[in-house]
Amino acid sequence: MTFLRRLLRRFGQDESATIMAEAVLVLPFMLWSYLGLFVYWDSFRVMNKVQKASYTISDMISREMVTINDAYITGMDTLMESLIDRDQNVSLRVSSVTWSQLRNRFEIHWSRSTDATGLPPLTTTTLQLLKDSIPDMSDGDYVVIVETRVGYEPAFDVGMDAQTLAQFIVTRPRFVPKVCLSGVTCS
Repeated sequence: MTFLRRLLRRFGQDESATIMAEAVLVLPFMLWSYLGLFVYWDSFRVMNKVQKASYTISDMISREMVTINDAYITGMDTLMESLIDRDQNVSLRVSSVTWSQLRNRFEIHWSRSTDATGLPPLTTTTLQLLKDSIPDMSDGDYVVIVETRVGYEPAFDVGMDAQTLAQFIVTRPRFVPKVCLSGVTCS
């Protein structure tokens, strides 16, 4: 009986394999944490790129002093894709909006979209759903609204689902009262 007690005591005091046991328990958590940090950092990096590219597009359009056309807006979509350097589909909607004091509402001057199914062109009726996102304006003032949507799918499954990164940017024209579109009356 004493031999068995000594054997059990020696087994209880032996710590030679604790590092291996701890590694087996902790390694999966450390690996998941590392992948999680990578995915969250990557999502913020992509979000930052989308935001910067959207503001660049908005600023470029707001500086136009000549009439733009549909090919220009399609070119902005292509530029957006190259700025964010992603294979994801980019949806871009550009709208010229004015405030009418007489009608007490925002009105569409023109609206164009590169993805008519995912982000259809705005109408004066659908614009009223976005009125809380548009700053106060004086009667007859114009702004350019640039909306972008880019899909993002994480590289690893760490609890973050695929999502759409969206931007809504309102910019006043810089050098002219309003940005004009070919085919739309611009007085």
